[in-house]
Amino acid sequence: MDSQAAQTAQNLELVKGLGLTSATTLVMGSMIGSGIFIVSADIARMTDSPALLIAAWVVTGFMTITGALCYGELAAMMPKAGGQYVFLREALGPLWGFLYGWTLFLVIQTGTIAAVGVAFGKFLGYFFPSVSADNWILHIPPFHIGGMAFDRVGLTTQSLSGIVIVLLLTFINVFGVRTGAIVQNIFTVAKVGSLALLIVVAVFVGANYQAITQNFGDFWRNASLSAIHPIDMPGGGIALVGTLVVIAVAQTGSLFSADAWNNVTFTAAEVKNPSRNLPLALSLGTGIVIALYIAVNFVYLMVLPLHGDKFGFSDMARGIQYANEDRVGTAVMLQMFGATGAAVMAVAILISTFGCNNGLILSGARVYYAMAKDNLFFKSVGKLHPVYKTPVMALVIQAVWTCVLCLSGTYGNLLDYIVFAVLIFYILTIFSLFVLRKRRPEAERPYKAVGYPVLPAVYIVLALFIDIVLLRYKTQYSMAGLVIVLLGVPIYFIWSRRNQAATV
Repeated sequence: MDSQAAQTAQNLELVKGLGLTSATTLVMGSMIGSGIFIVSADIARMTDSPALLIAAWVVTGFMTITGALCYGELAAMMPKAGGQYVFLREALGPLWGFLYGWTLFLVIQTGTIAAVGVAFGKFLGYFFPSVSADNWILHIPPFHIGGMAFDRVGLTTQSLSGIVIVLLLTFINVFGVRTGAIVQNIFTVAKVGSLALLIVVAVFVGANYQAITQNFGDFWRNASLSAIHPIDMPGGGIALVGTLVVIAVAQTGSLFSADAWNNVTFTAAEVKNPSRNLPLALSLGTGIVIALYIAVNFVYLMVLPLHGDKFGFSDMARGIQYANEDRVGTAVMLQMFGATGAAVMAVAILISTFGCNNGLILSGARVYYAMAKDNLFFKSVGKLHPVYKTPVMALVIQAVWTCVLCLSGTYGNLLDYIVFAVLIFYILTIFSLFVLRKRRPEAERPYKAVGYPVLPAVYIVLALFIDIVLLRYKTQYSMAGLVIVLLGVPIYFIWSRRNQAATV
């Protein structure tokens, strides 16, 4: 069966259970997880500037919305299960589609699910201090592979919490896309409401004179293009870099926090009226979330000072840079309403991470299902549950590998593994827009990307710059991502030859 026939068959098998609302909440719910409540602490430490903290989120916002506008054209043109995998396969060839699916499974999707699961444990630790990244159940002695050091591998109470959540949500998603969509809708509404409420309360009740004076009185601190910034190098020591470079390095966190908006394309075969609803869901979902993210970071600057004492006894003394366990969101609520406010925010973040992982688990399995239909993954992964019409084996295999990744390191390390690899495929997919415009000019395009060709070209330049910087200054993790991508090349040819031999 050729790839086009396989795609037609799978579209008939899958249930169209996602309308515009569910598709949009899938975009938003997959984006809003734990990152917005955590990573601003690391960005603030790295940039040491209120202006650059906001700049990192603004650049991320521009890239995210531009990417979504480009993907809208591709999704409306090819509304098939697998989404981005299909775009790459059709534009650049099956090898590139396979490399994306391979990397998605090994690092991008499963790594994101693992990171969000570990973050769930991080905030669960607010209520149960025994749930911690330092409370080991099983600790594997530190080891090295090449130049990469692995010193926090094993099972902690924090990672165990993440594993339990992954397994629970995988089980829920076996029972049909509509069941997963209902969970997604409920939790997305809850967490968007929580973010909006945080913004409103902070503006009208929680603004702190000390924080506003420090942060906005010296807003442009260290923000000139000629400024020099120290950053830690992977092998030890410190490098002095310019402003553009430090923003690129700091964006590891903000790009991760805004990622997964593309997941709705994985479920395209299950979206009603996809030619209309997919572009709308992508543009609405990313636009709303990015607006909330930027507003929330202004809230952080209004409530907590950027600079603080690393060893301060209160979160107010520590400020944004050294909020306890990097939990900036709970630190803000602690400052405004004391322990009750912090507890409320921790609950909101637990809800957020739970809903985020539901969307990631639901959508990721559809890519492996599409690959199996093309004979590029285990055959059993291409089968649906006879009653619920869900790719059960794809969900199970995804869950197993995600649980392994939960044991592989800290939240921050997982982010570094993911972002470099995911940018490679965003670059290739947006380049595919140019390829398909030239190669298939007659193809039906219900929606055309806004700003083409300028905005897609700017995106590619920015993403290339960030990846080059990460290779230089986050070598340990970005190189691992690159090696994983390249390892897929021989695997693809081995798999392809095996399939050819089987059909002879």
